[in-house]
Amino acid sequence: QVQLVESGGGSVQAGGSLRLSCVASGGTFTDHAMGWFRQAPGKEREFVAACSWSGGSIFYKQSVKDRFTISRDNTKNTVYLQMNNLQPNDTAVYYCNQDPREYFDVLRAAASGTWGQGTQVTVSS
Repeated sequence: QVQLVESGGGSVQAGGSLRLSCVASGGTFTDHAMGWFRQAPGKEREFVAACSWSGGSIFYKQSVKDRFTISRDNTKNTVYLQMNNLQPNDTAVYYCNQDPREYFDVLRAAASGTWGQGTQVTVSS
């Protein structure tokens, strides 16, 4: 049974930074591409960032591309999301997800139903 546990959220002012972590257990971490999604109040969950199982292939939602950085440490079964210059519209619950392929497929991962409990990020203006 795969488990994903996110942490690192909090409340910051606009322009601040946070680093989210997601620890995966119950599976072979290096067999999975990893990604981050978020869900703002009253909105659907949306894709944010993803990386391949080696971490070498990365892509982002356009609006976060120059501010967020996804990375992974395969020795710690952990994927990170470094978020800089946070803005109020980044406020959301952030979730990690995994895709049992080398490269992350957003639709396949979103349909998998494998979600952690999420971590709340609140950005005030």
